[in-house]
Amino acid sequence: MRVAPAIQLTIQERAKLETIRRGRSSAGRARERAASILLAAEGLENQEIASRLGADKMKVGRWRRRYAQGGLAAILKAKFRPGRLRPLEPAIQSRIVKLTLKEKPAGATHWSRTTMASKVGVSPSSVGRGWAAHGLKPHRIKGFKLSNDKCCEEKREDRVGLYLNPPEHALVFSCDEKRQIQALDRTPPGLPLQKGRGQTLTHDYKPNGTTSLFAARNPADGNGIGTCMNQHRHQEWIRFLNLIRKETPKGKAIHLICDNAATHKHEKVKAWQGRNPRFPFHCTPPRASWLNRVERFFRDVTVNSIRRSVFRNGGELTQAIEEHMARHNKAPKPLVWTAKAADILAKVKRGRAKFLNIQSACRTTLDELDGDPEVIRFISKGQPMSLARI
Repeated sequence: MRVAPAIQLTIQERAKLETIRRGRSSAGRARERAASILLAAEGLENQEIASRLGADKMKVGRWRRRYAQGGLAAILKAKFRPGRLRPLEPAIQSRIVKLTLKEKPAGATHWSRTTMASKVGVSPSSVGRGWAAHGLKPHRIKGFKLSNDKCCEEKREDRVGLYLNPPEHALVFSCDEKRQIQALDRTPPGLPLQKGRGQTLTHDYKPNGTTSLFAARNPADGNGIGTCMNQHRHQEWIRFLNLIRKETPKGKAIHLICDNAATHKHEKVKAWQGRNPRFPFHCTPPRASWLNRVERFFRDVTVNSIRRSVFRNGGELTQAIEEHMARHNKAPKPLVWTAKAADILAKVKRGRAKFLNIQSACRTTLDELDGDPEVIRFISKGQPMSLARI
């Protein structure tokens, strides 16, 4: 016959258990465990303790054995394990998915866990688990941009080819200018970072001039060439091209990947190219500036050296940018381009096909509603004109 282990308590242990049992801040399960141990110390059996506390007999016996083996630490350091989550019923889960994909909440553009929970009648956590099971993230949205260049495919393949397979005995540079970088002096000054409080930065500022950063980055080794100028006309672009010519080995072809800015296509720039035929330009398609990887370098300059700084004049701004470029060239990292031109093209085709389907659906809807007085009155306010222009 199994006999429950006897419990012997010291004065300190009994006082501690009484504190837990009576404490208002103690967890309910901790109070129940402390009460069962105190009753066990009085010599009561597990069945009687369970009946007094309204608990399960097996649970009382389990904590009695643990206390006998581990003492007070078995009560104080025990982990409270949550119970098993009740799975959603298939009908409710199906309704959540259907509402998320097919409908929108009243007065909102997308569902949140709270609005969906009130609509379906479950907890917000249940809605979150249902979305996670089906890979749905209605709170997130991704932007896209499609190029309208007729030669977009050929240009995209050429630029990606320069990254993946650069020509022999030649250098490839991704170059562009970051225009109108402002030297901002915050008014009033922010507070520094301290324990328990993050750094503060007011949105009020005093402009102290601007500068434009001209930069070129070699994807093969990560090295860059850059300079700051007060303006960004074609004259400054030609000066920057002369700087690249000066900093690169003579006799090698220098392939320059740049965008379609007017300063890059000026007549004097074309004349400079005629005098320097070893500098072919490879312009990215319109609305595809992401193909020019120097944009990533501009992002690093902004985030790490400009956005949270204070500049009292344009000279301090220029100095900060030049120091960033010097640090970058001391430990450059090569650009590892992994996306193939065919994969990019396939993704663009999917996006274009989906966009054309939306255009067709919008035209069909407008044709069906044509002549309706309510629709005419609504259109006269100018609200759905974006659909009519598609």
